[in-house]
Amino acid sequence: MTNGFSHIGVSTHDMERTIAFYEGVLGFPRVAEELLHINEGGTLRQISFDVGAQQYIVFMQCTGVDGISSAYDTGINQALGVPAGMYHYAFRESSVDALKAKRAQFAEKGVDVSDIIDLRTSLAFFFQDPNGLQLEFSATLRAFDETDLGRTSHASIAPGA
Repeated sequence: MTNGFSHIGVSTHDMERTIAFYEGVLGFPRVAEELLHINEGGTLRQISFDVGAQQYIVFMQCTGVDGISSAYDTGINQALGVPAGMYHYAFRESSVDALKAKRAQFAEKGVDVSDIIDLRTSLAFFFQDPNGLQLEFSATLRAFDETDLGRTSHASIAPGA
């Protein structure tokens, strides 16, 4: 695979809050929006946000669609009974200085961000979106190399399961 990914599809119960967060806080522009009328009843609203490099995160909100609960866990981890970090989405930042500035910017906007954590090959900070999705911004310190294969280390599990 040489072209990355096209998009990641996730869901929300509150599209307006999701738009406010992804556009207003994260700065990801909305590039597509569609309301699908489901033949069997109900609607599916779908919005694509550009996260860079022709890659997108697409949110879907179902309303009145038979067989789809209006109360499922949009954050994924809690429904699976695993800690917050097990399923997450990481966005690349261009440099360590840009990462630090991004973290400060999010904190100023009221986002509960973690400290910057040294992951050996990158620095990163973590937070949750309004849907309970665990997100990460990271800046690469070095490329993976042969020392990263078979490595053993210690860490703590992120709270929030």
